[in-house]
Amino acid sequence: MALAITLGRAECGIQAPLVTIETHLANGLPAFSIVGLAETAVKESRDRVRSAIINSGFDFPARRITVNLAPADLPKHGGRFDLPIALGILAASGQVPPDCLEQVELAGELSLGGQLRGVSGMLPAAVQARSAERALILAEANATEAALVFPDGCHAASHLLEVCAHFAGERPLPLVPHANRESPTVAVPDLADVRGQARARRGLEIAAAGRHNILLAGPPGTGKSMLATRITGILPPMAEAECLETAAVHSLSHGGFAPAKWGHRPFRAPHHSASHVALAGGGQRPRPGEISLAHNGVLFLDELPEFSRQSLEILREPLESGEVTISRAASQVVYPARFQLIAAMNPCPCGFLGDTVEACRCAPEQISRYRSRLSGPLLDRIDLHVEVTRLPAEDLQGARASEPSHRIAERVRAAYQRRMTESGKPSAELNAAELDAACALGPGEMQFARGALEQMRLSARGYHRLLRVARTIADLSEEGRVSTESLSEALSYRRLPMS
Repeated sequence: MALAITLGRAECGIQAPLVTIETHLANGLPAFSIVGLAETAVKESRDRVRSAIINSGFDFPARRITVNLAPADLPKHGGRFDLPIALGILAASGQVPPDCLEQVELAGELSLGGQLRGVSGMLPAAVQARSAERALILAEANATEAALVFPDGCHAASHLLEVCAHFAGERPLPLVPHANRESPTVAVPDLADVRGQARARRGLEIAAAGRHNILLAGPPGTGKSMLATRITGILPPMAEAECLETAAVHSLSHGGFAPAKWGHRPFRAPHHSASHVALAGGGQRPRPGEISLAHNGVLFLDELPEFSRQSLEILREPLESGEVTISRAASQVVYPARFQLIAAMNPCPCGFLGDTVEACRCAPEQISRYRSRLSGPLLDRIDLHVEVTRLPAEDLQGARASEPSHRIAERVRAAYQRRMTESGKPSAELNAAELDAACALGPGEMQFARGALEQMRLSARGYHRLLRVARTIADLSEEGRVSTESLSEALSYRRLPMS
């Protein structure tokens, strides 16, 4: 047989599109060419594959070898195509039976001796292979990650010889068992450590229950960062689809995905010196940025006005659409970015504007310039604005402990499940039509909302976010309808603190 077809997956966001590897052997002077928009690392497969085949005891055909990676207009990166190319050559030259190759997807980088090495971004490829109802053979280094996806397990090998013996029917590859998805218990900071700050704690509870964005503003040392880092202990549990999508995004990052983090909502806290590329993602080979790595979790931006204006404005579109598009001349990659924004800031450059103890030393123009770093459209996308004030000495030294996170988490989980059951999504993600159905304001509530809309000059976006927060507050109170009390509390969070 002079033509063989094997299957693999390209690394292109979490889509992992299918790549058909067509291998053709023709008469003529010996040559080995790879076509199909292959970058340098893919073209270098020629040398790795040749050495791996020879050192594994097979004959490398002295013919004109053409390998086509289809579709031809899709960029191909890395060494993930080494294994399917090697199998294609062996099948086309009659050294491996070609019968079952089209029912299996292959991925793995080959060493010169034929050993299989792991590659990045295998989890999205495993998800797509399972959706296509094909088996998957990959390197042992990627087995634990891929086993999270396949209920019946997947095949892993350490050497090219093992894969060839599997297709020859001599020694079938053992199945790597389905990975244990029981998330290990991880110690997280507890809200019981926070003294006082009842309003801020209430804001965090509402934000967690409805997946709302929240801004904490107040003088330095009042506990803004301490509060923000403790939201991880009260967030609702992740659904199966959320776990898979989150793991797939992290699989594409430089650090990869750790199976021990399965089921844990990510918490990302980049420094304010982070560039806009670090936040949104990018590079010559686009990688997910912080906003995508926070998908289904929390993005915490401390010292919010200290971030560059360009970095902050990048957040605006993902906060609405839940995804970020990275465009390059040769390709376009879309990463999910449905994150919950938790931000903290001081009220002014010196930090003491409105403080009851320290006097503010900033001139009015300094305060105006400091706050102008946050655009109106960005602030309009933040559902809750909460002031975190300095604690009185009696509250700070009081012996009475605050409510622990596990009790708050129970209320959050109940409210979150109630909204998921009724609407299929958290309050923060309800569109206009779903919001009308979920809120269904009565005459009194409608009049109250109209007055708030006119007096506070809310935009259409701000009004809808007000209703979403009110819906979450009603869910926490186990109320079927949104009451005037829920609207009033939600409205109290719409004004930027200390403005």
